Amino acid sequence: MKTRAVLAVTLWLPTLAAASGLPLNVERLADEVHTKGWIVFSARSEQGDWDLFLMRPDGSQRRPLTRTPEWNEAAPQFSRDGTRLLYRRLKRAEGIEGNRYGEQGAPVLANSDGTHPRVLGEDGELPWVSWSPDGQEIATLSVKGVAFVDLASRQVRRTLPRQGFYQQLTWSPDGKWLCGVANSFGTGWSVARMNVATGEASAVNRVDCCTPDWFPDSQRIVFSWRPPAQKGNDGQGWTQLWMADAEGNARKLVYGEDGRHVYGGHVSPDGRYVLFTGNLREDGDPENAGAPMGLMRVSDAPIIGGESKELRALHPEAKAGPVLILPAGWEPSWTFSERPAENRASGGGR
Repeated sequence: MKTRAVLAVTLWLPTLAAASGLPLNVERLADEVHTKGWIVFSARSEQGDWDLFLMRPDGSQRRPLTRTPEWNEAAPQFSRDGTRLLYRRLKRAEGIEGNRYGEQGAPVLANSDGTHPRVLGEDGELPWVSWSPDGQEIATLSVKGVAFVDLASRQVRRTLPRQGFYQQLTWSPDGKWLCGVANSFGTGWSVARMNVATGEASAVNRVDCCTPDWFPDSQRIVFSWRPPAQKGNDGQGWTQLWMADAEGNARKLVYGEDGRHVYGGHVSPDGRYVLFTGNLREDGDPENAGAPMGLMRVSDAPIIGGESKELRALHPEAKAGPVLILPAGWEPSWTFSERPAENRASGGGR
């Protein structure tokens, strides 16, 4: 019998069943995703540092990929083929900052099971790095602009003006676009996309947006957004998970809950599911212990958690679940490859 690290629904979404009057069928969702590859994420270890952990998408078979009490590891990214891993390595005393994690510490390249880690640069080098679809290049973002770097030689192949982009760069699966957070479209904290060939940029969604990720069709983006004019949280409102096409049309709520900020949306390799974190604090709370991660079907959107009277009034079509609650973590990445577990299972190591 499989054992899962699925936390009780009462930990995060205590009133989902009451709100819907229907069973959540979370167990069915867990069974559905159990064999769909692996999720890597950063979380607190028993020693108090941040390590990288691996688990099945249902929360089972959780294991550490790094055991380095002298370091913090954060922001892991599987390559598209699931064979390699990029992440940031920080000194133990340096806290992970929700708005700087992509430029903190040193960039590290490893096998996707965590073996053979290789530091690629000094602290602050290769900021906001993102894999090319074929894994041969990386794109990085700094105040100097966007740079496309050959991973083998570490040579910069070309550059583009950053067009106001300043955080969370992500290369599209088809290789034609970048998305990220920008402040150049009449306001700060816009989610935008950039044409890799021309550097032309346009906003996908404006005002209080962040943590964008591509769907595998490269035509849609999932992102966090705090819609204006909310009454809750002392008038500041709560951050929700949304999706739109890459031109900013067909905008749709994916998940929201009054009383929780929802960040770190990450789409599964087949585009059918989305991961996210949700908590009372900003930015997924990396300064403390992270927050329980959630997994849901995109086809079940929109889902609203908790009582959320104001949000439900705005979205009467929304459902109450199912949402699979996963262990506490931050900035997850998902691959359907079995490679992340192969070497560990066969006795491989550093």
